[in-house]
Amino acid sequence: MKVPLTLAPPRTRDETDWTALLNFAALRGQLRVSFGPACNIACWFCHDEGDIPPGLARRDRSKKQRPRSLCADHYVTVITALMNAGLKRVYFTGGEPLTSPLARPVLEQLPAPGPDTSYTLITNGTRVRASQNWLADVPLDKVKVSLHYFSDDTFRAIADTRLGIATVLDGIEAAREIFEQVEVNCLLLKDNAHEVRPVLDFALARRMPVQFIELVGTDFNEDRADAAVPADDIVAHLRTLTRDEHTEVAGVGQGRRVFRVDGIEIDVIHRNLGRHHVGQCGTCPQRTKCVEGLWALRVDHDGGLQPCLLRGDLRMDLKALLEDPAHLAAAVAGHIAAFTEGTL
Repeated sequence: MKVPLTLAPPRTRDETDWTALLNFAALRGQLRVSFGPACNIACWFCHDEGDIPPGLARRDRSKKQRPRSLCADHYVTVITALMNAGLKRVYFTGGEPLTSPLARPVLEQLPAPGPDTSYTLITNGTRVRASQNWLADVPLDKVKVSLHYFSDDTFRAIADTRLGIATVLDGIEAAREIFEQVEVNCLLLKDNAHEVRPVLDFALARRMPVQFIELVGTDFNEDRADAAVPADDIVAHLRTLTRDEHTEVAGVGQGRRVFRVDGIEIDVIHRNLGRHHVGQCGTCPQRTKCVEGLWALRVDHDGGLQPCLLRGDLRMDLKALLEDPAHLAAAVAGHIAAFTEGTL
């Protein structure tokens, strides 16, 4: 079923209530920019930033991913407009962003980052070595590599790929050769429970930060919800390695436990620490399944912007506003204000 888009009417800057958008930015909210759902692997848990995950699209041809409507210049227009409006943290995702022909022209045209802004690439690592030459010249502050596996068998079981784990590990090394900040993400699953500690050891040996994440349940992975593993075991293990631990519950998204092991930061996204909910969340039918709350604004390659991963019906269409960046930013501010107030 095609999800309807919500088109917010353009408003002038003087009429716009910017409070909710600026508060979201002040609470370190993310602008997650997807270059599209295409990916060269197919992790079974993928939420594809709200699009149809690659694995499901391959298995069931009746499931249609969104068409691409944006070009590189459109992406740059949206990013620039929303950064000028106050957003500071931009994350580039997919699918696998480095499979997209838009990744290079967009990343090469990004507005110059200010003192409080950051650009982060989230990647599965398999295309970093091949993209290394041009990546070295783009203004990324950080690369986050998904490392949900540490052997060929587990990689192939989770990602439905013929690639070996060496490709991912080489991608991490390629990123470290050109970027000062390289981090690892690891989802906690029954599939990889035996490899979580080796992933941690690998990162610590290279003095790379790690983030361990509990599974985000969506309609696309609900048939394997029992594969989720709570963070309790890795938290207990980290407590044997350090006494330097604190919790962070301020800001948007989920609360997290932050450990420092020999000066290296290890984050654990722990759902029992709560999350940042706002007005729209109060009556949301997905509330019992929600583990993110208001955490990120997701821009997709069909020109949509979605404030909640689980609510595609609250997605707004930016395409009609691409020729007027000021009105685009104002429309987004109005949409987020309505979401925050619970009036969408």
